[in-house]
Amino acid sequence: MDRQGLAILAPTLQAQIGWNEREYGHIVTAFQAAYAIGVLGFGWLVDKYGTKFGYSLAVFIWSAAECGHALARSALGFGLARFGLGFGEGGNFPAAIKAVAEWFPPEERALATGLFNSGCSFGTILAAAVVPWTTEKYGWPVSFLVLGLVGFVWMIGWTLFYKNHKPPSRPAAPNRSDPGSSVSWRMVLRTNQSWVYIVGNALTAPIYWFYLYWTPKFLFQRFGVPLSAIGVPMLIIYLCATVGSIGGGCISSILLRKGYSLNVARKAGLGISGACAIPVIWAPVVDRPLVAVWLIGLAAAGHLAWAANLFTIVSDLFPKAAVASVVGIGIMISALTAMVFAEYAGFLLQSSHGSYLGLFRIAGSSYVVAMVIMHALAPTYKPVEPGRLQA
Repeated sequence: MDRQGLAILAPTLQAQIGWNEREYGHIVTAFQAAYAIGVLGFGWLVDKYGTKFGYSLAVFIWSAAECGHALARSALGFGLARFGLGFGEGGNFPAAIKAVAEWFPPEERALATGLFNSGCSFGTILAAAVVPWTTEKYGWPVSFLVLGLVGFVWMIGWTLFYKNHKPPSRPAAPNRSDPGSSVSWRMVLRTNQSWVYIVGNALTAPIYWFYLYWTPKFLFQRFGVPLSAIGVPMLIIYLCATVGSIGGGCISSILLRKGYSLNVARKAGLGISGACAIPVIWAPVVDRPLVAVWLIGLAAAGHLAWAANLFTIVSDLFPKAAVASVVGIGIMISALTAMVFAEYAGFLLQSSHGSYLGLFRIAGSSYVVAMVIMHALAPTYKPVEPGRLQA
């Protein structure tokens, strides 16, 4: 919800405040830069101080920053607010993936990851319903305040109910001892397993950010879809994404239960998911907005299905004490590639007078490229021995 508020309001704010395409790209880049910093720091913090504390701190920071958007009145002001939001949101995936590793055995992790990651698309649907209504009734600053306050409410439930330890009723995870000392990032980066995840995330995460930040602007510029009508297209796209997130987790979980190897199950899930993204190449050239919406929806579903399997690979291949750090390193690198893509998107749209064709071509082909490189790095997935990660 917090990420999507600015994207939904971008056409309105662009008209009122007067930023251009390149300045909007800079605002997105500010988020990604802070995200890269935050995710690396929170990866270490969550491994050292626990999931419960790390997640609470992250949500507090990003919720306060979301409220801070209400004070912005320039491109610079929004850039500063997005920087705070990005830093806090850097704690999301390291904490979430570690929570899954703490509570679920391997055959359930992809589905569990898909379920929590579906919250991203569900939150986008809620934002698409709430933001236009509050903006038209009370003004855009109130929209940012409402979104920010939701995070503080969430913190109450998290603090009351989450337990760091694994409940005794859950099936036992693989008997691999966690390192007794801090994980060495240098040793993590020397493993092929880490680069499978890093490459897969670095090449595809920027694509989902592109859908989040530019879809409302694309629909407005290409088809004239106004703020008052953006709710239905966003509902379609992110309902598809929700289904993809859960379905993608089911694919590999089902294959594992049928006796297929971890290598086959995870790669089958990634391959099917990535194939769903290819048709989005035609989104800018179709004549009907509903067709473009469904193409983007299929691609968004493919991405969250891809992410459900990709993030699960980390908890499959690394001991629990290293999971948040590995996730943090990978997302930090993907945030850097997303910064480059955001700047390129702003430059390309400014220089091409709003043509999205090149951007959607990149979006449709990135998963195929990532899959080829990932398989070349690790034809077979093998867990990392804990001792290899210590300096």
